[in-house]
Amino acid sequence: MTESATEEKKPKLKSDQMFVNLGPQHPSTHGVLRIGLTIEGEIIVKAEPDIGYLHRGTEKLAEIRGYHHCVVISDRWDYLNAMGNNMVFCMATEKLMGVEIPERAQHLRVLMLELNRIASHLLFFGTYGIDLGAFTAFLHAFREREMVLDLFEKVCGARMTYNYIRLAGVMKDLPKDWLNECQEFLTFFKERLVDYDTLLSFNPIFLDRTKKVGIVSAKDALDWGWSGPNLRASGVDYDMRKFEPYSSYDKYEFEVPLGKDGSCWDRYYCRVREMHQSVRIIEQVLGGLPEGPTLGRGVAKVPKAKPGEAYAAIEGARGDLGILLVSDGNSSPYRLHVRAPSFVNLQILQEMLVGQKMSDVIAILGSIDIVLGEVDR
Repeated sequence: MTESATEEKKPKLKSDQMFVNLGPQHPSTHGVLRIGLTIEGEIIVKAEPDIGYLHRGTEKLAEIRGYHHCVVISDRWDYLNAMGNNMVFCMATEKLMGVEIPERAQHLRVLMLELNRIASHLLFFGTYGIDLGAFTAFLHAFREREMVLDLFEKVCGARMTYNYIRLAGVMKDLPKDWLNECQEFLTFFKERLVDYDTLLSFNPIFLDRTKKVGIVSAKDALDWGWSGPNLRASGVDYDMRKFEPYSSYDKYEFEVPLGKDGSCWDRYYCRVREMHQSVRIIEQVLGGLPEGPTLGRGVAKVPKAKPGEAYAAIEGARGDLGILLVSDGNSSPYRLHVRAPSFVNLQILQEMLVGQKMSDVIAILGSIDIVLGEVDR
């Protein structure tokens, strides 16, 4: 009898399947997310994301709120990208109302959106390090993030839910010396970005945990509706700021960082490189900010939009953030629907985790960078 035949007759080791709950109260799920995992040994054979723990009905609430009040509601979806939420709602409403935005307000909007992108990516950078056991990166990231939040607090009085971008412009102009303080932050931050690569990006242990893990091809990324850094990490060159520019993005020069393999590391490093580009955009804004009013005319205290519907979308920190707004001519939206990138990006998790090891679950989930306030709304 041959050796191969002998091996075929040997009984194969069988292991029982086990069901494990990950979350909803778990620090590394980045919010109240529950994942039902069926594992066989250390290998995942089935993954079922369970959402809805943070559902607050904000789309329905908009039907009984005025348009100004809806801007406040929008802050709470992706609370790490609140400026973007304000922006996309105002853009959709402004389409229906036909109001014009002053040039200075357009540039101020870009300035705040890019600062908010940096703050959001810094939180991702720090918490992703913690997810994989690197605590020092978190301390560095939050030091810089506090500086951005200080700038926001000085301009609008808030550190997380800003309500700064308003219908037809922005809440108010910049305080005295704010531009100088912003430039001082950028000078300090550019050196820190170099430190991040030494500290985490090319750390051998971090590379082992992320470089060949959670790979998503460009085709799968498109098929599952991915957008933002997740999509670009798979090599798809699409950024709404470049291909469908809004506000004054067409006046600025910047690059769109791309990944190669679509791995956890590619998704991580695309966000790090995006912070470099955000700095580049902000410096251009600071160097050429036009004078003029910051709020346009034509928006009443209790505004009413023309009957019809409008769709607006921006390149949020987590991808394609869109709003479909329907008006029947009254002082509240008739219908509001949010195209939330976190919600769309999360759905592929049920496929990504199958065949992976338990030890890679958090690395994969963290690399998608979801916010549960935006997933559930």
